[in-house]
Amino acid sequence: MTIRPYRETDFPDVLNIYAASKLDELIYEERSFQLLPLDQDQKRLEGFLASQVFVYEQDGVKAYAARNHSEITALFVHPRGRGTGLGKKLLQFLLDGIEGEAVLYVAKTNHPAKQLYERHGFSVTSEFLTEYNGTPVLANKMVRKA
Repeated sequence: MTIRPYRETDFPDVLNIYAASKLDELIYEERSFQLLPLDQDQKRLEGFLASQVFVYEQDGVKAYAARNHSEITALFVHPRGRGTGLGKKLLQFLLDGIEGEAVLYVAKTNHPAKQLYERHGFSVTSEFLTEYNGTPVLANKMVRKA
């Protein structure tokens, strides 16, 4: 098991993980969503490129996470790697590199992710309307105090 900095050669693996995982964060929504691949989603791709990205590698890249200063901007585990602690390890790795308050944003209905974040000291501080691929989504801002 290795958590290491992202390399450009990891991009196909990141695209695969994103495509296999992105809609899972929206499965509790009342609406259905169409996947917009990361490399075609200008807003999320810009956020990815502006972030420090790390991959979890064990017989290939299984997950990735990203932060931009104190904001956690991504945490995706391929469905085949879920339930093994990869998400927890990556989240803790990101938190270890953040001094002070940490912040992230999550779909309001994504209860499994919110429970993971709450176990790491995050709490919901606000709710707002955003969108994914043109479809409205309620989201929560979660903050972990210093």
